[in-house]
Amino acid sequence: MAFSSLLQWCLIFVLFRSAFAQLSEDYYALTCPQVNSIIKDEMTNILRKEPGMGGSLVHLHFHDCGVSGCDASILLDDTPSVAGEKSAALNQNSTWGYEAIDQIKARVEKECPGIVSCADILTVAARDSIVGLGGPTWTVPLGRKDSLEPHRFMTNLLGALFIGNLETLILAFKLKGFSTEEFVALTGSHTIGRARCTTFRKRIYEETNIDPSFAKATQVHCPRQGNDGDRIPIDCTTPYVFDNAYFKNLMQQKGLLDIDQELYTGKGGPADAIVANYSANQDNFFKEYTTAILKFGQIGVLTGNDGEVRINCRKVNAPKA
Repeated sequence: MAFSSLLQWCLIFVLFRSAFAQLSEDYYALTCPQVNSIIKDEMTNILRKEPGMGGSLVHLHFHDCGVSGCDASILLDDTPSVAGEKSAALNQNSTWGYEAIDQIKARVEKECPGIVSCADILTVAARDSIVGLGGPTWTVPLGRKDSLEPHRFMTNLLGALFIGNLETLILAFKLKGFSTEEFVALTGSHTIGRARCTTFRKRIYEETNIDPSFAKATQVHCPRQGNDGDRIPIDCTTPYVFDNAYFKNLMQQKGLLDIDQELYTGKGGPADAIVANYSANQDNFFKEYTTAILKFGQIGVLTGNDGEVRINCRKVNAPKA
């Protein structure tokens, strides 16, 4: 999972559909009561075959919600007349997991045809990815609808406009009701993330705020030239376990991405104390994380008569005759 732009993408949601929607934990109680069990079963199989897919699905969830709310717009394929989000510069070669969502959707459609949205499936799959890799659990409120179109222009425009530094990102989250603790906790998703060599090559060869042995070990996988698309785990200690090792690594200057290490400077930075807290107390990290991601997954969703329930997550439904 290439989380190199996760924090910048989180900032993007500030500008768009910001209302917290009214969702319901028992939305499918009468129409598809087994939906959570279906998704959990499929995710168990997916993670057993490829544990790295868990991080990819969490990343996909963030990129979906980051542009226009959690509406599954990122899942739409390009068409001859409409360019989608997944082929935009910030998503191409950066997001994975589309086939996994297809697999889950096919199973859900078989048991509950035309009932469960792709947006809900992606949100629950992200939760189950974290739980399946040892992380905390929470109840996902449901009832999201799928968008009728992608938001390619918005994706490109915001990607070009925003180059967020830590202070800017913290402020943006505070303006939307997220504490700094929640913001840093969300970044903890990197504990199961992967990043492409091209996103951190400069850091491991040129920067000084990095543990020399960590830099040298990483250079083996990412030489100065070539291997641009190769992905390595952001958490070098427990890459496929959702835990607080990511924060422990930051305190040892073993942050893979620039924005990771920016969270902990060791010089009294705005997030230093929070990183230290999460490093020492995993329960505190889990508590803040579940609060934050629950809120994030409800921002700007489509409900009621807005949007639709796609039959195929990759394309909007055909017009009704």
